[in-house]
Amino acid sequence: MTQDPTELILLYFIVPVWLIAGMVDWFCHRASGIGRTTGAKESLIHLLMFAEVGLPVLAGLFLQINAGVIALMIVAFFVHEATALWDVSYAVTARVVTPIEQHVHSFLEMVPLMAIIAVASLHWPQLLALFGSGTEPADWALHWKSPALPVGYIVGVLAVVAFLEFVPYLEELWRGWRQGGRRLMPEPARRAAAAGTDTLHPREPRGQRAQRTGR
Repeated sequence: MTQDPTELILLYFIVPVWLIAGMVDWFCHRASGIGRTTGAKESLIHLLMFAEVGLPVLAGLFLQINAGVIALMIVAFFVHEATALWDVSYAVTARVVTPIEQHVHSFLEMVPLMAIIAVASLHWPQLLALFGSGTEPADWALHWKSPALPVGYIVGVLAVVAFLEFVPYLEELWRGWRQGGRRLMPEPARRAAAAGTDTLHPREPRGQRAQRTGR
């Protein structure tokens, strides 16, 4: 068992917060009627974001942290941010994104950044090496983590991810496909896309709303 405070915070606070936020987000989607509004298309975007975060999480669990792994985490973070923007931009066209869901999104966006900061602080020489500084050469090779994380911790995290994150989002995808008439975009989303409207002003073209609101 590690005694490093930063590593303890990373393993037993940051990771659980991410998992809890993901579960709460699923409940928010269900409450907003995602299957009948934005449907399977938004669920596919959610699964894409899941993969964008999951890959660096797996790397952190099983691989020795070096410049290559840190670079992967940084790139995945920015790709995830871009996908999150795409997700919300599509979601608001046909369903209401409540204030609670918006706050949950804040956690889902910032928790990965917190994790990267914690990892970087634990492996500072390799972070410096990534940017051509420090005294160590940048290590880009893949090595199994040594010493490995406790087996119980890894099994617990993967079990929670599989059964309380991945399976629910697969269910969300199936529900959206079924409720959306076996199409990626249900009727409300297709109407909104055709009319150029959003849920806040369903009959007002986006361009006119931008002129009215200054946004």
